[in-house]
Amino acid sequence: MNSQMINLVWVLSITVLFVASEASLLLHKADVLVYNDLGVGMQLMVHCKSRNDDLRVRILSYRNHFEFKFRPQFWGSTLFHCTFKWNGVSHRFDIYEQNRDIRLCNRCLWNITLKGPCMLNSETSKYDICYPWNA
Repeated sequence: MNSQMINLVWVLSITVLFVASEASLLLHKADVLVYNDLGVGMQLMVHCKSRNDDLRVRILSYRNHFEFKFRPQFWGSTLFHCTFKWNGVSHRFDIYEQNRDIRLCNRCLWNITLKGPCMLNSETSKYDICYPWNA
């Protein structure tokens, strides 16, 4: 083999190794479920978005849910925020904030309550990780 061919094989080998190692660095897919836990007979309007995705408006009856899946960004900047409306009330909340949630869940289950959003705690099996509304 001449030196150009050896260099080409070397570059291709390094490229294959890099691609293979990058593939192993891909983050798991995240799964977010949002449940209406406002109370019997109360409908919840949910509209979630990220910088790149608009997940459309969903109307959830009591105890129904909305689910979406995505792959978090390698750089840790994935953010999905939602607007929640019911009975003339409107609130906003960051339903998936990568730096906050990546250590807490792969499958993030949220109950939306009158007081605010609460995430299922895998250690207690209760919805006891609660946050205030953003606005």
